[in-house]
Amino acid sequence: MNAVALEQPRETVVLVVEDDAANRDLLLDELDMIGCRGIPAADGRAALSILDRCDVDLVLLDLMMPSMDGFEVLRRLRADFTRRMLPVVMISGMSDMVNIVRCIELGADDYLPKPADPVLLKARISNCIQKKRWHDQEASLKARLERQLAEIERERARADALLEVVLPTAALRELKLTGSVKPRRYDNVAVLFADIVAFTAYSETHSPEDVVANLDGLIEACEWALAEQGLEKIKTIGDGVMAMANLALPCRDPVMAALRAGRAMLEAAAGTAAGWRMRVGISYGPVVGGVVGRSKFNFDAWGDAVNVAARLSGLGDRSAVYLSAEAWAEIAGRASASRLDGIVLKGKGPVAIYQVHAGDPA
Repeated sequence: MNAVALEQPRETVVLVVEDDAANRDLLLDELDMIGCRGIPAADGRAALSILDRCDVDLVLLDLMMPSMDGFEVLRRLRADFTRRMLPVVMISGMSDMVNIVRCIELGADDYLPKPADPVLLKARISNCIQKKRWHDQEASLKARLERQLAEIERERARADALLEVVLPTAALRELKLTGSVKPRRYDNVAVLFADIVAFTAYSETHSPEDVVANLDGLIEACEWALAEQGLEKIKTIGDGVMAMANLALPCRDPVMAALRAGRAMLEAAAGTAAGWRMRVGISYGPVVGGVVGRSKFNFDAWGDAVNVAARLSGLGDRSAVYLSAEAWAEIAGRASASRLDGIVLKGKGPVAIYQVHAGDPA
């Protein structure tokens, strides 16, 4: 059996607010006969005090009482957000229509003349309690739906945060709008690859905690440097970083932005506890980008510019920023560099490479 089937009906608790003791006792007896538990209150102030301490299902409220009459008690109950839906049945010897209308306008659920007929009293109480239960069920369902929607939104936010790690901003926007990311050709893209010198040797001679802590700090610093210059990190490859400028987000000066980011990354690497050296390769040209895979899909880019930047990031054993001839042509005259001839890149043969000199680019 489930919890609902095991739940026992709760006793109905009625607050009887009546200044006349005889009438109050009569109502309490009648409530007892119809299976309700009555709580007596001799006036309006006592009623409000009891409501602060007790859970009540319904209020039987006399109109004419000393100190605080039924009209004032009703006004206060309806002004209290936590008691606004508490059923209130007015009960009085006055049967004129003016007072009946006034009670209804103030928010009373029903009106009974004195002396109350037990059958009618039971019917009115049952009707009010049933309405309250329907309202409570509706409120409970609404609250549950709101919690579910909030959880869905939290899950969606977490999913978006994860997608932002693996997808460029424009690709993520397209995925949300269309459910897919179409492969595209992107022209005039600055491609940046960064790689730590002798990282494998370092990882073999230091504790995993030191390796991961230093690498995590460096990657975070690199991400800040890239974002500051308007580059998008495409992925992290072991100890290396691949990023691009002017891929999906427009960048007016992509190679210079990549150069500034690369120099900041070199400084960040040198500032780690490990004192790492880092090589940065920057190339320029068209690339093709798209999402590959399904179980752990990822955005990636391909093309000659990607291959060249990757090769450049593997040159030498000291911290340096290397530019391809195409990348250098975009910033020549705004930075100083040494031309390195005869460098053989895999798949390219001898090519001209430019090593940027120390100092901030213009």
